[in-house]
Amino acid sequence: MQTVTGHPETTEALSQAEVARIKADFEILEHQVNGTELIYLDSGATSQKPRCVYEAEQHYYENANSAVHRGAHTLAVEATDIFEQARETVAKFIGARSNELVWTSNATEALNLISYSLSNASLGRGGESSARFRIGAGDEILVTEIEHHANLIPWQELAFRTGATLRYVPVDEHGALRYELLDELINEKTKLVAFTHVSNVLGTITDVARFVTAARKVGALTVLDGCQSVPHMPVDVKALDVDFMAFSGHKMLGPTGIGGLYGRAELLDAMPPFLTGGSMITVVDMEHAEFLPSPQRFEAGTQRIAQVHGLATAASYLDEIGMDRIAAWEEHLGAMLFEGLSKLEGVRVFGPSGIKRIGTVPFEVIGVHPHDVGQFLDSRGIAVRVGHHCAQPLHRALGVSATTRASTYLYNTEQDVTALIEAVASVREYFGV
Repeated sequence: MQTVTGHPETTEALSQAEVARIKADFEILEHQVNGTELIYLDSGATSQKPRCVYEAEQHYYENANSAVHRGAHTLAVEATDIFEQARETVAKFIGARSNELVWTSNATEALNLISYSLSNASLGRGGESSARFRIGAGDEILVTEIEHHANLIPWQELAFRTGATLRYVPVDEHGALRYELLDELINEKTKLVAFTHVSNVLGTITDVARFVTAARKVGALTVLDGCQSVPHMPVDVKALDVDFMAFSGHKMLGPTGIGGLYGRAELLDAMPPFLTGGSMITVVDMEHAEFLPSPQRFEAGTQRIAQVHGLATAASYLDEIGMDRIAAWEEHLGAMLFEGLSKLEGVRVFGPSGIKRIGTVPFEVIGVHPHDVGQFLDSRGIAVRVGHHCAQPLHRALGVSATTRASTYLYNTEQDVTALIEAVASVREYFGV
C-alpha cells in the first residue's frame, strides 16, 4: 500500500500514555452518560473537539471579528489575515497550494459545487475555457457502490440535468470493490470518476492509484471524497494525483459548518461559479458580471471566518501529533475491533478481512435490530452509530438494511474497544435471543 493512502510500516503508533494525554484535551469525554464515563465511538459521524479549537473561535470573536476582504480598517485587515493564514495552514495539511483550497460549508457542498459548476459549463457558461467540463448525452459518469450519498446523489443529479449516463463499480459479497472491472467501466465516454478514499461504513481504504490511472488514460476528471481519510491518515493530494478532493472540518476535530474543496488551480480557474453574489466578482454592470479567479470565485457572500480559524487550529493540532502515528494507532484499534467482534457468537462483522482499515467497523447482532443494539450500548455509556450511515446501496449489497458502526479516533483507548466488545457480547442475552 502506498504511504500516501496509509502510513509506512515502520511508523510507531501512539502510546497509551500519549492517548491518555490527548484525551484530556477533550472536556466532553469527561462527561458521565447513564452513570458511567462516556465512551465515544462515533467519530465517523462527527469528531469531538479539543479545547484549543473552540478557544480559537472565541479568540477570533473577541479580538478580530470583522468581514474579510471588504474593509481597510484594522479589524478587517486582521480578520482577513486570520482567514487567509488559515487557508495556507489547511492547504499545506493536505499537500495543496493555498489558491487550490476553496472554503465550503461542508464536504456535501464541495461535491455539489463541482456538480453544479459542470452543469453550468454544459450550458455554455464559462466560454471556451470551460469547454472541457461540458457533459451531455452519450457521456458517462462513474461512481462506486460504497459511496456516501453525498458522493452519489450530486452525480445522479448531474446525469439527470445533462443527459449523461451514471455507472458504478460494484462490490463483492464482502463489500470489496471489484477493481478488475475498472478497465471495462472507464472508457472513452467517461467524463468524471467520483470515489471515496475510505468507506464511511466499512473503514476500508480505496486503491486511489488504480482509479486515477484508469481515468487518466481516457482524460476523465477524478473527484475524491476525503471525509474519512483526511482526519485519519496522511493525505497528500499531489501524490494522490486527483483533480478534486472534498473534505469536512467537523470530522477532523474542527467546527461544524466548515469544509473544503481542493482542486487543481488550472481547473478551478476555468470552471464557472456555483454560487454567485458579492466578493466573487471583478466587474458588474446591469447586464453581466466578470468573476475573480479561484478560490474567491467560489466563495460568494460573507464567509465562515471563525470556523475557518477553528479548522486551521485543528489541522495544526493533528499535525503536531503526527498523522502517520494517528493512522497507526487507529489501524491497531480497528484490528482490535474487527477481530474482537468477529469472535462473538451471533455477531456478523462486515467488510473484507485481512486488509488495512481505519478504526471503523460495522456489525450486526443477529436477531436484534441495530437501533436496539445502539440503545443498549448507550445504556452502558457507549456512543455508536446505527442505521444505513447514508450508504443505502452498500447496505443492500451486503444484504442488510442497517448496521451498528463503531468508529474510533486518536482519543480512543484500548479500554474503549474492550468495553464495546464486552457490551456487545451481552446484547443477545439481554434481548432474549
